[in-house]
Amino acid sequence: MRTFGYQMTTRNSKSRRWSEICDDRWMPKIERSTTDERGLTVRMRGLAAVIAPSLTAVLKIAREHVEAMIAHAREDHPDEACGVLVGPEGSDVPTRLVRMINADRSPTFFRFDPQEQFALYKAMGAAGEEIVVVYHSHTSTEAYPSRTDIALASEPQAHYVLVSTAGSGTSDGPVSVRSYRIVDGAVSEEEIDVTE
Repeated sequence: MRTFGYQMTTRNSKSRRWSEICDDRWMPKIERSTTDERGLTVRMRGLAAVIAPSLTAVLKIAREHVEAMIAHAREDHPDEACGVLVGPEGSDVPTRLVRMINADRSPTFFRFDPQEQFALYKAMGAAGEEIVVVYHSHTSTEAYPSRTDIALASEPQAHYVLVSTAGSGTSDGPVSVRSYRIVDGAVSEEEIDVTE
């Protein structure tokens, strides 16, 4: 049987990159670009029908989770904050926020603490959960994935949320929160639907 779309990580399988799951010779190529009201042009080139029915082009997230990510980013400023939101496998619904330690304690890079990450994956496996959102902050740049962020994105089912504290630091000033899908180096921004 041929698998089209993303393969979800389960307790009994290892996460694999999209290119290892589907032979793209069997799927038509698509290319499109859109320009938003700010004049930002987003080009998307990829495979038709790559988003499985369980994955959405909109991140639906609770206001309390957005506020918790912003608070975490402000607390760790000037270093990058990082963490994940997990939810039931295959649901694309974030239900629990897990703050992670930035092992590098750097204003320009983040890396999960390996022991903490291992414990997280073990707990998620036992609970039937998976990572729905990977978040981190940018302390001096806009909320857009850096080349390093793109190269290290390893959760094809996840939404990648960036919180920029460049304009406010630790104060209650403006922050930018944006969400992306990153698959095999291709970045596409998505809407965020904040729920109560």
